[in-house]
Amino acid sequence: MTYAQPPVELPLRTDPEPEPMAGCGVCAALGGQRREARLLSDHSTVSDCNVELRNHPHPEGAA
Repeated sequence: MTYAQPPVELPLRTDPEPEPMAGCGVCAALGGQRREARLLSDHSTVSDCNVELRNHPHPEGAA
């Protein structure tokens, strides 16, 4: 079988999972949801929670 273009190769993420920021309710909720999903072997939801945690905005200097 011939294809018009070669397959796309996506990089494997090897960076550590993001940690919920202390004092942030959204981060705490996502961390809890991720923990529950991991217990249920729901890897798709674990990945979704990681994306949300990475992209969740916090004010400058908040840590």
